[in-house]
Amino acid sequence: NYNECLTNLACSIRKYFGLDYKHNTLKYIDDLLEEKQPKNVVCILFDGMGSNIIDKVLDKDDFFIKNRKHILTSVFPATTTAATTSMRTGLNPCEHGWLGWNTYIKPIDKIITLFNNCEYNKEEVSEEFLNVKNLLVTKTIVNEINEKGQFSGVELFPFGENNYDGLDDMLNRISIECSKDGKKYVYAYDDNPDHAMHEFGCYSDESVNLIKERNAKVEELCNKLEDTIIFVIADHGHLDSEYLYLDDCPELIDMLERDISLEQRTVSFKIKDGFHDKFLKMFTDIFGECFTLYDKEEVINSKLFGDGDENILFRDALGDFIAISENSNKCLSYHNGVHFASNHAGYLDDEIYIPLIVIDKTK
Repeated sequence: NYNECLTNLACSIRKYFGLDYKHNTLKYIDDLLEEKQPKNVVCILFDGMGSNIIDKVLDKDDFFIKNRKHILTSVFPATTTAATTSMRTGLNPCEHGWLGWNTYIKPIDKIITLFNNCEYNKEEVSEEFLNVKNLLVTKTIVNEINEKGQFSGVELFPFGENNYDGLDDMLNRISIECSKDGKKYVYAYDDNPDHAMHEFGCYSDESVNLIKERNAKVEELCNKLEDTIIFVIADHGHLDSEYLYLDDCPELIDMLERDISLEQRTVSFKIKDGFHDKFLKMFTDIFGECFTLYDKEEVINSKLFGDGDENILFRDALGDFIAISENSNKCLSYHNGVHFASNHAGYLDDEIYIPLIVIDKTK
């Protein structure tokens, strides 16, 4: 729902800090920020902590559940690459171009694992990609706030330069930033519970304990803060998954012009000339119970990746067909590929719906 998704929350934050915005805002968030005029706006994003998941893991009196004000959708696909970029920019995936974990980049004719700056299935950084990376949107809300100079912004990550070390350090860093003078925006990203869910499953002890720990420790943080409004969100949800294997069907692979890309539950296919009809029929016969195949024009016309000014890389990254898992827990990969206990990026409620938890610590 591109009227009630991460992009719209980001646009409300843009509005509060005096930045322009290209999509509708969330009026109830606008009204809250306008009325309370907090010195600090904090957004904590817990990767993978979907709304349906916390309903099953937490009790109705737990902090996150009590303070969940709305249920939003992710963007499409419901995956970290697309969703966190929408949250950090206020743009839809078709605009910013960060469509999936592995995305085809036309100018260099390569599939790139975007967050790693590496060619797909390679470990070294791709200098070719770095030379064209600015074709994707890379400027964030925090960048724009700081460039404008009236207010300040900071982003906190568990990786990269100036990274935090674990949950306690992240929350402590938020507290320190909020104690500083001046109106500011703090965006903090945590790669759990997603990391544990991929490895152990949605409702494993490891994943459940991580969610309960975050529920308790964010409550402790909020009890210390003043003149602050805190948003706790996720980028997407999760579901325990099973795998189908493309290399069980070598005739299908022979029809591919390049390797598959995007995600394991939303898969892009680029087909050799003259094989489109044959591929459509064969794929549907083999995988049709678990994946729906859409051609490129259907995807574009449906605005599945949102509306707005299309990124120059968008259409080529789609390939010729997109296969979406809409009614199953299946993923599509290779026998020697990466296999997760739990996954996302398809079209089920468990993947799409995310909580908007709002804590008002203003007077």
